[in-house]
Amino acid sequence: MGIVLVSHSAELAAGLRELLLQVGGQSLAVEAAGGTDEGGIGTSYDLVRAAIEKADGGAGVLVIPDLGSSVLTARVVLDDRPAPDVVIVDAPFVEGAMAAAVIAGTGADLAAAVAAAEEARDVRKL
Repeated sequence: MGIVLVSHSAELAAGLRELLLQVGGQSLAVEAAGGTDEGGIGTSYDLVRAAIEKADGGAGVLVIPDLGSSVLTARVVLDDRPAPDVVIVDAPFVEGAMAAAVIAGTGADLAAAVAAAEEARDVRKL
């Protein structure tokens, strides 16, 4: 299973990707789609599409956006390329991605990883 991190910031997406690889293992397919095509703050249709294609190893892909227009960009990409095994997850960016990576690292299926990411919304820090 693959995980795609869609962020307005390339650095934020890349940093979270590194964290997930440490937790989920280097064999976990995690792709960062952060920033614009020109390297600025924002989101890019082309970067999101390419990240989904790269992360798709046949067992499904979780797409985790950070906020606002990253959700819209991810939705447009999936509207243009509908696939039942590519899912946008409504979850906190860091906590949801971390939960999904931990579950994916155990070999769980897409539905279990989606559930773990969504449940992260209710985990309190203090």
